[in-house]
Amino acid sequence: MSDLPPPFDLLPFLLKGLHITVIIALGGSVVAIVMAVLFGLWSKSTDPILRWFSAAYITVFRGASALILLYWFYFVMPELTGFGFDAITTGILVLGANVGAYGAEVVRTSIDSVPKGQYQAAAALNLSRWQTMRYVIFPQAVLSMVPPFGNLMIELLKGTALVSTITVTDLTMQGMYLRADTHRSLEIFGLLLVIYFLLSSLITVVFRLLERRLSHGRDYGGGR
Repeated sequence: MSDLPPPFDLLPFLLKGLHITVIIALGGSVVAIVMAVLFGLWSKSTDPILRWFSAAYITVFRGASALILLYWFYFVMPELTGFGFDAITTGILVLGANVGAYGAEVVRTSIDSVPKGQYQAAAALNLSRWQTMRYVIFPQAVLSMVPPFGNLMIELLKGTALVSTITVTDLTMQGMYLRADTHRSLEIFGLLLVIYFLLSSLITVVFRLLERRLSHGRDYGGGR
């Protein structure tokens, strides 16, 4: 295997799938944040059609199993439509959309948490509804979104293990291949636990730094 001592002799082979996991996690995070902001804002729209689309998206993607969604979009959709994505793209889009549905609720509740006096102040300045949301409400709501979004990104990272079921050789699938070759289950899955823990810890650090940066100099005064 390697000149490294056990269990680290397994590490070079195990990490062959790490870049795939990172790609899916980063791509899925972008999709999740975009979907969360878009549908979260639509849920607060005065347009009933946009509110309906938001409610439908949140209901479907939050209520359905991420694993079944992966199967549906990778195996079923090509049969129904003749069109489909490769496995990695499917993983990015489906996991991102699934986490984004939870994120949309975070966006909605964060907007609701902004003191009502901010709306009144914006109206006094003769700002339009869009200008009020863009320049007054949303920037204040972002700080409330950061901690739960960090948790959602960790959940997305852990969810990347599901893409191994649609033929993607990610970190988890690489571990399964290695286990089949070596039968060293304890060492392999122990290393996987450590790797996923370290990646999750990195996400936690990034979002804590982001929260600290956004909260610097903020005034939390004011009433509803």
